[in-house]
Amino acid sequence: ALSRCVKSSTKFLNLNWGHSIMSLDGIKALTFDTGGTILDWHTGFSTAFAEAGAKHGLEKDWGAVANDLRRKSLGRMLRLGEDEPPTHNFDDSHRMGVDDVCADYGLDAITEAERRAIWWDRAHSLQCWPDFPETLPRLREKFICASFTILSFRIIIDTARKNGLNWDAVISCEAIGKYKILPEAYQGCAKFLQLDVSNILMVACHNFDLDAAKAVGFKTAFVRRPDEWGAEGPPDPEPNPTHDIVVDTFPELAEELGA
Repeated sequence: ALSRCVKSSTKFLNLNWGHSIMSLDGIKALTFDTGGTILDWHTGFSTAFAEAGAKHGLEKDWGAVANDLRRKSLGRMLRLGEDEPPTHNFDDSHRMGVDDVCADYGLDAITEAERRAIWWDRAHSLQCWPDFPETLPRLREKFICASFTILSFRIIIDTARKNGLNWDAVISCEAIGKYKILPEAYQGCAKFLQLDVSNILMVACHNFDLDAAKAVGFKTAFVRRPDEWGAEGPPDPEPNPTHDIVVDTFPELAEELGA
């Protein structure tokens, strides 16, 4: 009964957001959070740790290890540049995070070369969620579509090549010098696109990113990614009611936007 209630509520919310589509007529660009909304980091990192651990006969909850890496690496990046210019990018954060979790989980046997295979090789070859690659061209027919991310330029370049993605632009906070969720990050993105913030729709599966974008004037679209954190589940799976669009899949987003 609870499941039916949730599904019914979700359908009602989506219909209401669909009916508000006229308010989105001014949208000229879509900016996509990429690390979790587009890329399946959990499967990539948990598999990479499992492969490295197997070489040394180590058995751990690799999903938990991957999630801990994610928390540690995000913690080093969010709001970076608020008080002083950044001294590292997300590749550095991944490297430091891998060292941290190896120490925390007793994975000292994993060598430097094997660690690099996790924080560089795997991070730069993460797979997309399967519903995105075929939807991106549809969206690009109508909108500028940009990766707007705290990940490094090189991660986005390499994963785009890996997954056959053709972004119109890649805007990393690395170039802005102010990282999400600082308002200057979103304002800098709009400046690069030469658009008013009201002409941009921020697309993400994270409320914290969308809320910060909304606060500076972006429109917002929440796309659910229930498997982003594996069995643990995402920390904020339910969208805030202020978002302009809420959908379960990228094809649904394209339909809502008339693409």
